[in-house]
Amino acid sequence: MIKRSIFATRASAVALATLLATGTSPFITAAQAQDQAAAATTDEGEGAIVVTARRREERLVDVPIALSSFSGEQLARSGALDITDLAQAAPNVTLEPSRGTNSTLSAFIRGIGQQDPVSGFEQGVGIYLDDVYLNRPQAAVLDIYDVERIEVLRGPQGTLYGRNTIGGALKYVTKSLPDTPSLRVRATYGTYNQAEGVITASAPISDLIRVGGSLARLRRDGFGKNLTTGLDNYDKNIWAGRATVELGGNGQPVLVRFSGDYTRDKSNPRGGTRLIPGLLSGAPVLPNVFDTRGGLNDPRQDIEAGGFAINATAELSDAITLRSISAWRKDVSRTPIDFDALPASDVDVPGIYRNEQVSQEFQLLYDEGPLKGLVGAYYLGAKADTAFDVRLFTTVAGLAAFTQANVDTETWAVFANFSYDLTEQLSLELGGRYTSDERRASILRQNYLGGGSPVFGGAGVAFGAPSTNFTGRQLFRKFTPRASVSFKPSPDHNLYASYSQGFKGGGFDPRGVGVNAPDTNGDGVRSQDEIARFLSFRPEKVDSYELGYKGNLFDGGLYISLTGFYADYTDVQIPGSVACTVGNLPSFCGVVSNAGKARFKGFEAEGTARLGRDLLSSGDRLNLSGSFGYIDAEYRQYITLIAGQPTDVAAFRKVQNTPRLTWSGTLAYETPVGDGKVNLGTTVSYRSKTYQFEIPNPYIDQPGFALWDASAVYTAPGGRWSLGLYGRNLLDKKYKTSGYTFIAANATTGAPTLGANGLPIASLGREGTLTAFYGNPRQVFATATLQF
Repeated sequence: MIKRSIFATRASAVALATLLATGTSPFITAAQAQDQAAAATTDEGEGAIVVTARRREERLVDVPIALSSFSGEQLARSGALDITDLAQAAPNVTLEPSRGTNSTLSAFIRGIGQQDPVSGFEQGVGIYLDDVYLNRPQAAVLDIYDVERIEVLRGPQGTLYGRNTIGGALKYVTKSLPDTPSLRVRATYGTYNQAEGVITASAPISDLIRVGGSLARLRRDGFGKNLTTGLDNYDKNIWAGRATVELGGNGQPVLVRFSGDYTRDKSNPRGGTRLIPGLLSGAPVLPNVFDTRGGLNDPRQDIEAGGFAINATAELSDAITLRSISAWRKDVSRTPIDFDALPASDVDVPGIYRNEQVSQEFQLLYDEGPLKGLVGAYYLGAKADTAFDVRLFTTVAGLAAFTQANVDTETWAVFANFSYDLTEQLSLELGGRYTSDERRASILRQNYLGGGSPVFGGAGVAFGAPSTNFTGRQLFRKFTPRASVSFKPSPDHNLYASYSQGFKGGGFDPRGVGVNAPDTNGDGVRSQDEIARFLSFRPEKVDSYELGYKGNLFDGGLYISLTGFYADYTDVQIPGSVACTVGNLPSFCGVVSNAGKARFKGFEAEGTARLGRDLLSSGDRLNLSGSFGYIDAEYRQYITLIAGQPTDVAAFRKVQNTPRLTWSGTLAYETPVGDGKVNLGTTVSYRSKTYQFEIPNPYIDQPGFALWDASAVYTAPGGRWSLGLYGRNLLDKKYKTSGYTFIAANATTGAPTLGANGLPIASLGREGTLTAFYGNPRQVFATATLQF
């Protein structure tokens, strides 16, 4: 039904990297970079860590971008489980699983992001897996195994990384293969029957060929129960693997890396907990926030994701390097979403997401004397298909509103970015990217009576004509510049100022109702043009200004990074869903608009200090690291229709998923024990009040809270084996990460409308939907690692 063939005419793009089989010598490998980073942290300070934020390898201290870098070793020591854990340490960053799922990512950086995963809506933070852009957020909650480092770039990255990096970018970099045979086994057991195993092995076939791979089994019982279906709630059940073949390297003219990955997530559907009693059934609020009563379990939750990539590099001369990144990816998510979290089909939504993409990027890098930089070209073809019912059986028996939205994206870009050292201390950077972004959409909405739609196995029969039966196209073209100036009074100090611009593509609302489009020409017929104007929305744009300082002080004993930023955010896209009437039947309608303007300004600080070097015994190390983020994020204009009239309600709206304050502090101590060593660490992180949506809601908004983690790891002589004990959220703090709401509210202020019983009045369904999802409770686990 919604399955379609993939890019038959463009599939050959994946093979283009093989044309790079001419050249003279490769870049240093990622493994070498990791070794350099480890040495730099020890001898020269944190700022000497190698990163690739500007698509070339350079020291962290030299990069005029607000950037956090987390090494694989650092993440392992802390007990980080997946990519969302980085939000505890990176300032002004929110990363969390999307509502009702383990694997769809909602990402916000400096107030910009997107938490709605349906086709038609673009994410505001770019996610990259080994330099391959992930076009959709499904299956983007990447588990941490076989990772070299993760970089978090804050602020728009429109020049080097393209559209939809308007808030920033996350770069997940896996390890390259070593030159000698290796085997690494990691096993974990902990509370909630957490039982995980990862096996990584590699071997050189010859001086020029290396093969390797990882297999991961990640499972855990639920934190709670579904009291209706009997299933565990918030469980984890994942198989994952990666395979890699590397050709070249070791002084040869070419390095080509073939890699593939696959993930199968068969965890149970994640059900929310109700925050108010059932307005129709009277069902009480459950005492355990991880329990649920949602009765929908069809389709059974099942997520498959995988892809194949070719990363190739060749040095054409001492100054010029050619790089190619070719990739194909595909994911399918089948998921039941029970909005009302009750056995009845009050607001029940079975859904299917299918995504497929092919991409090709070429980069030509130049590095000689005072001039460094690159020129490049990028192509992406992608299909995002979404199908779902909205079942409102308690409102009208057997009523379901079915939506099928197929959105195709074809985008290409050319870009360049160069820095020039005007003197030994002063450098100038200029860059720009021109992007052509085409969106094609096919949207069908149809009411069914007598049960759910046949697409999801229901017995319903189509009722009336489709409320939307639309095919449309939009083309967006945009130039996004970047400029910075850096002053380095010495190699270990960098003062910089920058300007950068980013944009996020426009599109079509997949949940919009075409029959509600205004009849602008008065002929009584909604034309395709009128429907297109009603369903479409424009791209967003942000202009960002930064002042920053990075420095290694006290002979590498202290690294510090300070950034002040100011951003103007215009044509802000506000996707939403409201109760409506379609064909004289109650329904669920999308409402998306470019609501207005926002302004962000703030400050970020990160640092690492080696303490007590003169007081500690030989071989002992005591490090203190921390981060601090402050952001003043506010809407300057927010236009909505009230009684048919455009009204500015900015004074009553908040920027979602953007706490004003974020900070963290980590104290780490290392001491020799015989010929081995012990690492002890403890981290406290804090987030101030978070609004889940633009309209404040006292039920689901999360007040400020702190989390406390700790770890103790023993590493045997030579690093052959290690044993670690980890505690996450040790104080067992209960905190909301997201939610659903369908309750009546004041059109201007958004304040919930209460009934005579003192409870909110339902706006969709009869039970009233106020459902919350929570972050993980206290977890304690032990991990043993053995490597050869």
